[in-house]
Amino acid sequence: MRQTNSLKTDKMSALLTRYSFPAIVGMVVNALYNVVDRIFIGNAPDLGAYGLAGITIGFPIMIVLLSIALMIGVGGATLFSIKLGEGRNEEALHVLGNGFSLLLIGGTLFLILGQLFLSPILRLFGASDAVLPYSAAYMRVIFFGAIFQVTSLGLNNFLRADGQPRLAMITMFLGAGTNIVLDGLFIFGLKMGMAGAALATILAQGASMVWILSYFLSRRGQSRIEGKYMRLRPDLVRKILLLGLPSFFLQISNSLLGIVVNRSLLLHGGDIAVSVMGVINSVQTIILMPIIGLNQGVRPIVSFNFGARKPDRIREAEKLAIAAATLYALIGWVLTRLFPVQIVSIFNREPDLVRFGVTAVRIWFWCLPVVGFQVLGANFFQCIGRPGSAVVLTLTRQGFLLIPAILLFSRLWGIDGILYAAPFADAFSALITALAFAFGIRSLTEPALGESQDR
Repeated sequence: MRQTNSLKTDKMSALLTRYSFPAIVGMVVNALYNVVDRIFIGNAPDLGAYGLAGITIGFPIMIVLLSIALMIGVGGATLFSIKLGEGRNEEALHVLGNGFSLLLIGGTLFLILGQLFLSPILRLFGASDAVLPYSAAYMRVIFFGAIFQVTSLGLNNFLRADGQPRLAMITMFLGAGTNIVLDGLFIFGLKMGMAGAALATILAQGASMVWILSYFLSRRGQSRIEGKYMRLRPDLVRKILLLGLPSFFLQISNSLLGIVVNRSLLLHGGDIAVSVMGVINSVQTIILMPIIGLNQGVRPIVSFNFGARKPDRIREAEKLAIAAATLYALIGWVLTRLFPVQIVSIFNREPDLVRFGVTAVRIWFWCLPVVGFQVLGANFFQCIGRPGSAVVLTLTRQGFLLIPAILLFSRLWGIDGILYAAPFADAFSALITALAFAFGIRSLTEPALGESQDR
């Protein structure tokens, strides 16, 4: 296995571009999975607003699935990069093998539980009697493909950490392209409705999984998945899951947020309001995915140089990445100010939905420019093997601020309070992250993972 020495020697701006640009493009393309489903479903004559609400109910459940993939994939890839930076290549292969085994186990468990408890789960996540049939038709198929999504998303992090950011991008292109083509065929051509949209998604994820495995199981891979490395080692499992906890808790808090928002909107605004939240989720996904991609690109750079004891390169990488993330978030903010009608109308043109959607988009994204820094600042601690700090900062926005604010503000100001809770949480979570990041960036000379006090 060849060690990626360029991570500690190449010019940082070029290195960040080489790793982040494919990740950004890949994440934008990957975001099309759910966004395209919503566009096709929202504009299908036999589905419309109820279909859009149905997929919105299923969205927090899919986030739980995503959380499993990211906990194992991000945690494993972070440890993998640190081991490479330390020059412990054999140990890195054990991390890769254990990560793959955990992904297979996680996807299988999610499939079984989802099929056994489908209706109760959908009720828990806020499905009304009218929306439940649409949501059940979609999520029943999604659960069947759980192992595809968990494995493909999880291993894609290892692919990037193995020095293959372009292949990681191609993987996402393959999945999203397949999804778009099959969506049109199944929804409009074969009239398969919600089940057709879900089938398109899981087949696309299956294609991505096969593509990634063709790399890690072949000789062209710098690192290979082999049976002898797949036997679970408790010490590696613990470290992988520990490092992945910030990503896991972020997604779980997003899922819990989805439950709270859907139930609150259903109470104060009905199914139309829930449908509008589906639009907001899609817009938010499109805006945040490039920032998440940038973060994915900087992660192996920071983790590798942390293992190699190169603090100056870490500071330089973070400075460039935060500047880029802030600029992009600012551009997204401007677009939500100038074109809210056009944004909402892409998904559905029903007058009531568009009217409320325009108001919701303008309010929800009011403090968007600070979100890029908050994401990168929180994940910085995950990259340097300090999951405790990363978990706290990751949960600050959704768990500690946004969810309580929604519950409180909705009681005080109704549906407007739900919307204004978002900019409130964005502003204060960014402030807290700024204070923690300022101290954390100065502590880079402290011991690496395994010697760290922050567990």
